[in-house]
Amino acid sequence: MMTYAVECKNISKHFGKTTALSHINLNMEKDKIYGLLGRNGAGKSTLLNIVTAQTFPDDGEVKIFGESPYENGRALRNICIVKENGMFLKDVSVTGALDIASSFYNNWDKKLAERLLIEFQLDKRKTYRNLSLGMKSQLGIIVGLASRAPITIFDEPYIGLDAAGRQLFYDVLIEDYMENPRTIILSTHLIDEVSNLLEDVIILNKGEVMLEGNSEDIKNKAFYIRGTKDRVEKHISGKKVLSKEEFGNTMAVAIFDSISDNEIRAMELDDLAISSIPLQQLFIFLTGGKMIKRGDINE
Repeated sequence: MMTYAVECKNISKHFGKTTALSHINLNMEKDKIYGLLGRNGAGKSTLLNIVTAQTFPDDGEVKIFGESPYENGRALRNICIVKENGMFLKDVSVTGALDIASSFYNNWDKKLAERLLIEFQLDKRKTYRNLSLGMKSQLGIIVGLASRAPITIFDEPYIGLDAAGRQLFYDVLIEDYMENPRTIILSTHLIDEVSNLLEDVIILNKGEVMLEGNSEDIKNKAFYIRGTKDRVEKHISGKKVLSKEEFGNTMAVAIFDSISDNEIRAMELDDLAISSIPLQQLFIFLTGGKMIKRGDINE
């Protein structure tokens, strides 16, 4: 039986009358990069707080490499979580923060931390309270990458970073992951920027898992189809349609469904234009309208 890096079994969490998570079942494998996606309030941070034993679920259980993380120092040393709202005491210097992190994570890479200090041009003498928002993000990213924790979680880690800073993060992440594989979870709104990094995607919506699966498999089911209305309607019969727009006799639809090579050839013979939907736009279609149940799109 496979031991997963992260197992969530029937996790539910309520805050008063608000349901933050409802019956979440997820298995995350070792040495994969996961994208945890969802709109504000979808339950992403609550789920990550439960996975990292910072919040108790009301129902269900979570396991880290087969063990409960609650009051379990050995299990928690397998996890590094970098949050957007900070990680350190205000009066700790950058050097002090890295020293603290190095004492906690068994796989700490001092050389990588020192290299990233230089690449981000981060002044190691500054205290945390005197860092800008972008600098705090840089420090968190350095800790996350240098921790080499078997499960490394980045929860919106790049608030305040410019495009160049974010690209440096992505480049070093994939470079280090290739040399030192581990389970990485990226919770982010910048979906297009990270889509090529993600091996698996998990989309939460209103506290439920709307969609999960291999990133490429998901992308290969998301299409725009454009052409004359009658021909488009002929070819989308029975398909899951996410969006439909009409312009006179022309129709443009977004579908999320399997399309065979023969179907694509038939559409092309009917002069229909077929193109892929970017992951971020697919996310908007899936989460921007009415509630779509997991079974409606995973069949």
